[in-house]
Amino acid sequence: MVFGAAEYNGIPSPVFRARLDHAFELEERGLAGIVLTTGGRGGDPHFTEAGVGRDYLIQRGVAEVKVISESQSETTLASIRAVTRLLKERGAYSCIAVSDGFHLFRIKQMFAAEGITVYASPTPDSPIESEPYLRTLHSLREMIVTTCWRLGYSG
Repeated sequence: MVFGAAEYNGIPSPVFRARLDHAFELEERGLAGIVLTTGGRGGDPHFTEAGVGRDYLIQRGVAEVKVISESQSETTLASIRAVTRLLKERGAYSCIAVSDGFHLFRIKQMFAAEGITVYASPTPDSPIESEPYLRTLHSLREMIVTTCWRLGYSG
């Protein structure tokens, strides 16, 4: 499962592209029978993150039948709930989650609350991960959002 990030007029942002490239590598190594891309419109009337991610992976060479996009969700929690439904429909209760390292703790916690075991695979070449200021900023945000989720606020 690849968590969406921004897309710009049908092109994955550098952060999203790094996540997609990492998912491609995992699929090439035979670690993923299917690849799920997630992410809604984010205000874009023409493209969704999930659709852009799907198209990108297919262009890289992943077989079209192996890529599923979940394009209705606009948040991490909504994506997790939608993917949980898709997994359970297929009798699956585990997946590999691809995102930035700072995001994966919350992802694992949220999936666990839905009864899904997640194997985290952080994106090694993310522009955020390589920039200390951005990594710190995003990590602090994750602490706040995770705390809010734990206290019962959506996120």
